[in-house]
Amino acid sequence: MLLPVLLLIAGCGEDINPNYPEEVAQPEFYHRSVKKLTDVIVHDIFSPPQAGRIYAYSSIAGYEALAAGNADLPSFAGGIDHMKEVPAPPQGREISHHIAAVAAQLKTGKSLIFSEEKIEAFEEEIFREIGEIGVPEDVLTASIAYGRQVADHVIAWYDGDMYKQTRTFPKYSITDDPSKWQPTPPDYMDGIEPSWSKIRPFALDRADQFKPLPPTEYSEEKGSEWWKGVEEVYGALKVEDEAELAERIAIAQFWDCNPYVSTHKGHMMFATKKISPGGHWVNITAIASRKAKADFTQTAEAYALVSMAMHDAFISCWDEKYRSSLVRPETFINRHLDEEWLPLLQTPPFPEHTSGHSVVSRACAIVLTDLYGDNFAFVDDSEVEYDLPERSYTSFLAASEEAAVSRLYGGIHYRPAIDYGVTQGEAVGRHLLSKLHPGGAISKKK
Repeated sequence: MLLPVLLLIAGCGEDINPNYPEEVAQPEFYHRSVKKLTDVIVHDIFSPPQAGRIYAYSSIAGYEALAAGNADLPSFAGGIDHMKEVPAPPQGREISHHIAAVAAQLKTGKSLIFSEEKIEAFEEEIFREIGEIGVPEDVLTASIAYGRQVADHVIAWYDGDMYKQTRTFPKYSITDDPSKWQPTPPDYMDGIEPSWSKIRPFALDRADQFKPLPPTEYSEEKGSEWWKGVEEVYGALKVEDEAELAERIAIAQFWDCNPYVSTHKGHMMFATKKISPGGHWVNITAIASRKAKADFTQTAEAYALVSMAMHDAFISCWDEKYRSSLVRPETFINRHLDEEWLPLLQTPPFPEHTSGHSVVSRACAIVLTDLYGDNFAFVDDSEVEYDLPERSYTSFLAASEEAAVSRLYGGIHYRPAIDYGVTQGEAVGRHLLSKLHPGGAISKKK
């Protein structure tokens, strides 16, 4: 796939800009590449765990292409047991590792999505733009080629993570046990990714390493602890204070992050596509990196660490989801309290315990707190393009706590799944940092 880019480069001539090394090191090139991948993930409708995997491997590829040219930037190969070092840059060729990082991130991302033509069009656009800076043709060509070589290495590596094998594993089996998960309206979809715990993690030793506390014991007896938990969900939007009600609705909608919400009207059905929980936190990573004025290296590091924490968090969470296989509030409430009740948010198609957003949000927030500090206030505009207003937070942890409780307000999770999920996600995030980032963030080494 080098030919289209080479033709673009040839058209740029040899008007060399002596300041090109500094200009190609603008982190916006990398931010834009990650955002393009997010847009394609949304378009292609990947499930939350799948999206996390795409972000992780593409971000690692970009980081490793950059690290290969920076002696102060350690490779993750030293901390991820099953990862081998990427190929060394070619001898006798000048390489811009910033350009290589963009090339590696894009090619790896392209290999993991369906709409390859969208990434290819963006590659042509961004490399044309980089070439117009005045990068020598041989440097641009060699840098793109090296980045794609790193991508090939990462692609061969991820091919062994059990993803392909799990495509052939059995579907979730529905039982008559009333405590167990059942498909929910409106589409009654099969349980998504019942074997995701078999996917290879990055830092976790095993999927159940941070096994959370079990859910409340199921009971159909009024007044039981289970029943009280159900009533909390049922009454979450029955508050009398109108301002509080409006805030709870706003919180639930802002953190919905359901990549595929279907709407049925009569004989018609249409779907709304949005970012996944992981995509939301990738965008928060961009917001924080820009606010902190992080350079290219710090930016690539942040995306990689956040995405790996996200991926491990999904593995940990999905391990518990299909172990406890707990019934969703919508199913129980319709059976025993109110057959007409609907949650504010559409119930996602997988078991209840623990809350994916609680686990993933906390893991990502722990990493971002390590990188950019506690009490890092920011304005989150991740959902503006989906017609929701921005929200402000005093810290990453505060944002993760709101993301967690949003599942209660949305009517899709019981309290234990939220609270235990936060604990689970924090353990996953801290463990990943202890293995892959023990020396502290580059952003602190100024």
